[in-house]
Amino acid sequence: MDDLRKFARYFLPYKVELSAGIVCILASVVFNLFIPLIVGQAIDANWNDVTWMRLTASALKVLAASVAGGTFLFLQRRILIGMSRKVEYDLRRDFYLHLVDQPQEFFQQHRIGDLMARATNDLAAVRQLAGPMIMYSLQTVFVVIIVLPLMFTISWRLTLLLFITMPLVSLTVKFFGQQVHVRFEKIQDFFAQITARAQENFTGVRVVRAYAQEGAEIAAFNELNRQYAEKNLSLVRIDALMRPLMQFLIGMGFVLIIGAGVPQAIRGEITVGQFTVFNMYLFRLIWPLIALGYVVNLYQRGTASLKRMNAIMAVKPAITDSADVKTQTPIKGEIEFRNLTFRYHPNDEPVLRDINLNIAEGQTVAFVGRTGSGKSTLVNLVARIVEAPPDTVLVDGHSVRDYPLTQLRSAIGYVPQETFLFSDVLAENIAFGVDTAERSQVGWAADIAGLTEDVEAFPAGFETLVGERGLTLSGGQKQRTAIARAVMREPKILMLDDALSSVDTYTEEKILAKLRGVMRGRTSLIVSHRISTVRDADLICVLEEGRIIERGTHQELLEMGGEYAALHERQLLEEELALT
Repeated sequence: MDDLRKFARYFLPYKVELSAGIVCILASVVFNLFIPLIVGQAIDANWNDVTWMRLTASALKVLAASVAGGTFLFLQRRILIGMSRKVEYDLRRDFYLHLVDQPQEFFQQHRIGDLMARATNDLAAVRQLAGPMIMYSLQTVFVVIIVLPLMFTISWRLTLLLFITMPLVSLTVKFFGQQVHVRFEKIQDFFAQITARAQENFTGVRVVRAYAQEGAEIAAFNELNRQYAEKNLSLVRIDALMRPLMQFLIGMGFVLIIGAGVPQAIRGEITVGQFTVFNMYLFRLIWPLIALGYVVNLYQRGTASLKRMNAIMAVKPAITDSADVKTQTPIKGEIEFRNLTFRYHPNDEPVLRDINLNIAEGQTVAFVGRTGSGKSTLVNLVARIVEAPPDTVLVDGHSVRDYPLTQLRSAIGYVPQETFLFSDVLAENIAFGVDTAERSQVGWAADIAGLTEDVEAFPAGFETLVGERGLTLSGGQKQRTAIARAVMREPKILMLDDALSSVDTYTEEKILAKLRGVMRGRTSLIVSHRISTVRDADLICVLEEGRIIERGTHQELLEMGGEYAALHERQLLEEELALT
């Protein structure tokens, strides 16, 4: 019920439409129920006085009631189905915004394919709750509460006979509805597995082909697809059994009514017209009773999907703006790490230990160290990609938590270790995050990143479609595109996390030469394994097991003869060996 209460809030903006739709349902039912009364009156009329005019009048009444009922039927569908699409829009928007607000850890714990299944297949099932289910259930309710009293006034004995089969119909609906709910929930979970498997294969198509695993992956997908089909067939069997059983029970009701009603009509206890009206009303009850099974089916499917969606919506974003956060003065770029000790989880060993570091506005600071020493975590804390303890990471003297996320991240140009490009043209990937971008600005950013020659070699230039995750580009081209994207924003803080690892040393030197001009006047944080990348930094910090063990300029660190000097010697030796 909590899930439904949360879902009900989406109807509040559409109260007028919902009310109008309910009125149209009621009007459609009432006008359609006039038709049996008109027919019954015509049958019971004195046939000695029947004229073509009276017959025509009765026919016109039936036609008018049919037109009125059809008009309101059209309006109810247009209003309520239209409303359900708006609710679907709102729900999809909120679901997407909720996902966007989640930190990296969330997407490490939830498979992308599963989230996509919830955002598409489950959302479609939930939409049925907002439109068709409301429409058909209210039709059923209105028909039952209006028709049964009318039938009771015609013959209470015949009406009571209906209660022999109607409870059986209700029990059938309840039993099969529970089966539908359980099986549909399993089907949706399995559909998420198929979506996740397909998404991983399409994203990792290079790896699949490189290891010649196309056949194995196709076979694995076919097996999942077969199991998914079997689970759907089990649901189809339930649905196929439920409807005929309901029709059988309804047919039994007709047999009872005819068996008891015909003798009453012969004895004159009811007129032929009344008996006809009674049977026409019974026909009017057939669709609501059949629709009841359909409504239960929609309800069980919709609530199963709603439960899956709410399970995601219930996950609170780990990194959000506090309620009292206010926009600060424009960021200049001074950064301070103050007594910083950081763990990803409370029971884990610290990833960073006792970090104290002041970075002046416009200074370039590099971080080097072995894999797992905490370099990437340190720069991620500045942009609140992961959350630091309170008052341990400061920008311009304010805790990063005191800035709205939009203001903080708008001042940062970030190139992460894992480069991500969108399935769009190259120009749009470079201009991502910039509201308006002239082609000259895109060209300037590409030139800074050393991408100009590559772009000129592309047949479509900046209009080249890079493919999903930059599939059509090399690793170095993807990294340089990401650098151009960061530079394009002209940020106050530039963060490069191993951003030149996929380019050769010659290209690296050209990029760095142009980046130095961009870095001038900007605070720059550089993470790298290469000494050649960091040697010109104003300050170099060497990390080991989460601690800064050395700091200084390139020359000062070489003179120390410590870890940095040893790393420098190893890389020089590797370069010499590579040349021989």
